[in-house]
Amino acid sequence: MQDHLSATFAALADPTRRALLAHLRHGEATVNELAAPHELTLPAISRHLKVLEQAGLVVKTRQAQWRPCRLVADPLREVDTWMDDYRRFFADRFDRLAEHLSEEPAENPSDRSPKETT
Repeated sequence: MQDHLSATFAALADPTRRALLAHLRHGEATVNELAAPHELTLPAISRHLKVLEQAGLVVKTRQAQWRPCRLVADPLREVDTWMDDYRRFFADRFDRLAEHLSEEPAENPSDRSPKETT
């Protein structure tokens, strides 16, 4: 059994690969178009794309002599589903913090004047 979630996280771990995915959010792009904003060689960009393909995040299609790349969002949906429990965990924590902060602060004994302590 292949662990798709681990493959997705491993692919997302690199900032260049995240940038490539961000580019592909706007539509298909060729390797040259994807490489343009980066100071990497075409073979290096191709290696990054191969990792994204193996994780199921990118697919290359064929249009005449061009091989445009396309984003596949399904693995990201799996990450989103996995993150749901953690979103609820943090939301609960923030709700409790907000509740705690909205409560009237308890009086600090060191704030009392000397007359009040006798």
